[in-house]
Amino acid sequence: MFSAVKNNQERIYYATATVGAGITLYVFSDKLQKFGTKRDIGLVRANQYSKGNKEDDNMQMSQLTQREKRFIKFASVEYDGQLYMTPQDFLDSVTETDPRPRLKRKIMNKKEIHSLYDSTPSRRKGNTSLFRSLHDKGIISYTEYLFLLSVLTKPQSGFRIAFNMFDTDGNQRVDKKEFLVVLHLLVKSFFKRTAENSGPYSNISPQVDDSDFDSVDTTLLIHLFGKKGNEDLSYDDFYRFMDNLQTEVLELEFTEFSRGMPTISEVDFARILLRYTLVHSSDYEAYIERVHERIPDERGISFSQFKAFCQFLNNLDDFSIAMRMFTFANRPISQEEFHRAVAICTGHSLDGNLVNAVFQIFDEDGDGQLSYKEFIAIMRDRLHRGFKSHLVKTEGWEAFKSCIKTEMRN
Repeated sequence: MFSAVKNNQERIYYATATVGAGITLYVFSDKLQKFGTKRDIGLVRANQYSKGNKEDDNMQMSQLTQREKRFIKFASVEYDGQLYMTPQDFLDSVTETDPRPRLKRKIMNKKEIHSLYDSTPSRRKGNTSLFRSLHDKGIISYTEYLFLLSVLTKPQSGFRIAFNMFDTDGNQRVDKKEFLVVLHLLVKSFFKRTAENSGPYSNISPQVDDSDFDSVDTTLLIHLFGKKGNEDLSYDDFYRFMDNLQTEVLELEFTEFSRGMPTISEVDFARILLRYTLVHSSDYEAYIERVHERIPDERGISFSQFKAFCQFLNNLDDFSIAMRMFTFANRPISQEEFHRAVAICTGHSLDGNLVNAVFQIFDEDGDGQLSYKEFIAIMRDRLHRGFKSHLVKTEGWEAFKSCIKTEMRN
């Protein structure tokens, strides 16, 4: 199986490039600086970050990407020297600033891990509350964390491309081995590229132990491929899982503001859109106050409207291209032009009340026109939940080079 997939590496890498905002965003986009630290594919070793003196721990953490740091911050389970998230940890990591209070991580043994299998539903019972229902009765590895993050930003039009990427033998089914091997290849190739671009550390490559890659069956593997690992996925199965996950996270955000009601206010809609961005606090208040003043009689935003808008955000790159194609000199756009561009990118239309709310939020001078460049920049922050590269502090070798360039300019 591995050799067969290995022969298809060119196809796999082409597919990942095509996905765009998919797995490549989360596996290939970070400039990891490993500095000779051992990294098993898809695993984060607990003893690297929980032992030793504080200075060494700080040095270790400074060499990690933002996603690695966030995974370590929220992971509440340790098993066989590795860190894992629970399903609730994952939900918290994409909706909260900090993890839930805990004294220490839960260290699990083999018997406890196996007991989780019984509480893991089959994919036929998958729904939009899967992660919430499992709560802390499951484990998610770091590689799976990256995969799940990619699912949240993938447009539905990209679901088929993602499925074909995993379907390495082209039989329209994805089995457990294909799923694991493709994740393995993606991350392993990434480590190789990192070593080639690590400045003075380029002669040091991470030590990869292939035997450790799937040493434990995680909740995701049990859910998708069964306890025996002999089940496979059809495209419909794959689509349903990805759509359910996107919907579950959006439901979690929506219900936080709806408080049991069927709609959220336009003001709360603005708060949701701005919550993962680096908008300055004074600008944030200006956005909120603008909505208060311009929409005194609120009609509310339903969950279906909110979900449709978030699915549009997953097509943000296509929207940006469409806007550049039929606007000139980066001029602001009208609601009619906005509607047209959305329909071109997604094949669907957005509710007029929702689009009006968007314009009231981002139309600074109230002339009915939207500066789409500013809108796109802020919405990209929202889409990637603060993980955009320009939002992340440069570290390691890249920070050193940046510092030298700054000093030379001065």
